Amino acid sequence: MRFMILVKSSEQAGPPPKALMDAVAKAGEEAAKSGKMLHSGGLAPTATSSRVRVSGGKVSIIDGPFTEAKEVVGGYAMFEFESKKEAIEAAREFMELHRQHWPGWEGESEIRQVCGPEDFRRA
Repeated sequence: MRFMILVKSSEQAGPPPKALMDAVAKAGEEAAKSGKMLHSGGLAPTATSSRVRVSGGKVSIIDGPFTEAKEVVGGYAMFEFESKKEAIEAAREFMELHRQHWPGWEGESEIRQVCGPEDFRRA
């Protein structure tokens, strides 16, 4: 089963410490070598982002930063796991790296199973 793990936090936390980035790089290399991690990346700040929204029958484009955002997705990783339990454990280990290497940081990981077209076929 494929899972996407999203890491959310306040943009006000600033850039991550080098020790965390080193630990994340090592964990990422190990996960990629094992074939479990398919892809990962960090995301640019909302100040350089845009949103395209449909509301009231109209499409609008909003440029960042997004003042109403309290938490933003700062990074993601796509994995192939045997179970949701395995995905939860991987996210817990990743958040443990944040706890160890970025004192005072607060955030969360969201684990979402990835669905393909076969999951939406009508009988």
